[in-house]
Amino acid sequence: MARHFAGGTLVIATHNRGKLAEMEDLLRPYGVKVVSAGALGLPEPEETGTTFEANAELKALAATKASGLPALADDSGLVVPALDGAPGIYSARWAGESKDFGLAMARVEHELKGKRDRRCYFVAVLALAWPDGHIETFRGEVHGSVVFPPRGTRGFGYDPIFLPEGKSETFGELASEERMAVSHRTVAFQQLVEACFRPQRA
Repeated sequence: MARHFAGGTLVIATHNRGKLAEMEDLLRPYGVKVVSAGALGLPEPEETGTTFEANAELKALAATKASGLPALADDSGLVVPALDGAPGIYSARWAGESKDFGLAMARVEHELKGKRDRRCYFVAVLALAWPDGHIETFRGEVHGSVVFPPRGTRGFGYDPIFLPEGKSETFGELASEERMAVSHRTVAFQQLVEACFRPQRA
């Protein structure tokens, strides 16, 4: 049986403002006090895992060990089958040290030249860790296709080139509420809250 979060402060183990904002919105109904790893001055651990699950767990465990508080980490990325799964777990690294996702999207476009298969999917893995080392892990996916040129200025990361199945707008064009309703992170989060959280009583 999954362990429930007992309340108090939860560290969001990210330095990405976009991810932090999404997590805060998703956690609001559960009365959770959130603090980011960035606000606590926690370093970003080196992501040495070979899967999204391994990297999410690595980040969550590093944050809970450093803070003494439960920590929630996310590892996510864009998977393009025609590129043998790239950028995958290296999605953030394709953006370089400056975290310029314009460069990362341009690289995807370059790598896909001459390839007809534009299928892709976003993956998000959430890992919730406690100071005693206990950890719960959940995975969400959303499928779609890669489009060029990038469209829209909403969202973050690869959102402007991701066209979800059944939609006519990219994640970069969709309003926040509509994007969140179908996002990979929301899918993973729904599993997380069903297992580990209880709604705040009115």
